[in-house]
Amino acid sequence: MKFAERSVKGESALGSHFRTFESLSLGSLGIGTYLGDPDAYTDQLVEEAVFASLKSGVINVVDTAINYRSQRGERSVGRALQRLAQEGVVKREEVFLASKNGYVTNDGELPMDIWTYIHREFVKPGILKPDEIGAEMHSTSVPFLKAQFERSLRNLGVGALDLMYLHNAGEAWLREIGIRRFLERLEAVFSYYEEERRRGRLKYYGLATWNSFRVPNSHPEHLNLDDAVDVARNVGGGDHGFRFIQLPLNLGMTEAFTRNQRMMDDQLSVLEAAERLGVGIFTSAPLDHGRLLSADYQKEGYTRSGFLLQFPRSTHPSVIAPLVGHKQPEHVTENLKIGSVPPLSASEFSRTYGSFLEGGRGSAGGRS
Repeated sequence: MKFAERSVKGESALGSHFRTFESLSLGSLGIGTYLGDPDAYTDQLVEEAVFASLKSGVINVVDTAINYRSQRGERSVGRALQRLAQEGVVKREEVFLASKNGYVTNDGELPMDIWTYIHREFVKPGILKPDEIGAEMHSTSVPFLKAQFERSLRNLGVGALDLMYLHNAGEAWLREIGIRRFLERLEAVFSYYEEERRRGRLKYYGLATWNSFRVPNSHPEHLNLDDAVDVARNVGGGDHGFRFIQLPLNLGMTEAFTRNQRMMDDQLSVLEAAERLGVGIFTSAPLDHGRLLSADYQKEGYTRSGFLLQFPRSTHPSVIAPLVGHKQPEHVTENLKIGSVPPLSASEFSRTYGSFLEGGRGSAGGRS
């Protein structure tokens, strides 16, 4: 709340730029840290981008994952947070910090292949059994997730996380084990996350997805949000911590609008279902990893990136913020300008983007 108040007072961002969710006041643009090579040059770019984004007063949401650039993504974020705190610019408690676990990753700073690393760090100590690793290098083993949680805290240099996502679990496991067994695994994972909440090391948890919340009901990777919330209620009661999901949304991937979610007798879009269930949405790939910048998406009065970012930012009340993975200083500067632009009303959104949404363009595939 102090971050938003200071930003508005200092005219770094408009009041309408910030969204209230639960007791949080979150900027309607966040920074993601997915893409890039696992090298020192990219480390520095990410660190500086996170530092500049938070210092600007526009962004107070940082999204990362333990597998991003083989743990170097989290470490770059951690160094930026440490610098901000040391310089007295932004305090840790003013930043909404999210990470993800589930993928089995190596350490990009150690000169060993991934299987040697996995055997040394997880298999030999008894943390992870080989048959608990899925075909996509993913595991829902609770001892493994515990070890990864600890590692994420160390990488980031923090004592607690605001949000931990289980990362692309539906995409990794639903085809292999089916929905019933998947929900059983989800129950074990959510029970562990609730344990971390009781310890004071985690505020919220969620599901970061690529396909599961946007593919048709008949798709083998489809997941019904209401079912996941039911699991959370079973393990955490009415005050459960499952409050956020993540999925792609951009002008080329608009499946979040399709009614592929079931609630009682209603068929809803994931946007509508999330609003009804009290779940906030962070959207990924607003620029489709830069590919949309070269596509024919433009409107008078907008920069190309501004037009693309305004779309998910103004889509629906359930969307808190798109997460943009900017690294180059000139891209950071350009994208931060959106803090001084109000989100669109429903009628403005329809007039601005309606023609681009006709025909329901979009595809499901790939990973983030």
